[in-house]
Amino acid sequence: MLIPRQKTPNLSLQTLDHGAFDLSAEKSERGTVICFYRGLHCPICANYLTELEKRVGEFAERGVTTIAISSDGEERTRAMADKIDAKGLRFGYDLSLEKAREWGLYISTSRGTTSIGIEEPALFSEPGLFMVTPEQTLYYGSTQTMPFVRPHFSELVGALDFAIANNYPARGEYAGEV
Repeated sequence: MLIPRQKTPNLSLQTLDHGAFDLSAEKSERGTVICFYRGLHCPICANYLTELEKRVGEFAERGVTTIAISSDGEERTRAMADKIDAKGLRFGYDLSLEKAREWGLYISTSRGTTSIGIEEPALFSEPGLFMVTPEQTLYYGSTQTMPFVRPHFSELVGALDFAIANNYPARGEYAGEV
């Protein structure tokens, strides 16, 4: 389990148009929003990433970079970026399922062709949304077992405004006995 205020796992992979992404070398004033998505086969992911694409500038204004990542290969990732008409959102690809598990993501098995006619991979990770500080510690995290009911990016932007104005620390950091 990832613990707020503790270092996250390393994360290095290729992106579509921005070269290699390495979380430990990421340069931002306040951190990085990492959106793990299921893949091209997921119509809910396309809608969700469209919303993130609309908010990339708002995150950047607050000193936060953004990236969307899946275990899809380069071709399927490009198809997703094209599908949502991505202009500012970085897309990482070839996330290993071992790395997905390190981040606490749930893994699902294929159910065949989806409602939009795209074959699911044999195995893929379910969604997760994280904000990692410039020091690579966890500030915010959310994982799901299903593609439904995801955190709203508008709420995350608003929460960032509150956190910045009030120097609000990451919560959920206690890992002692209960």
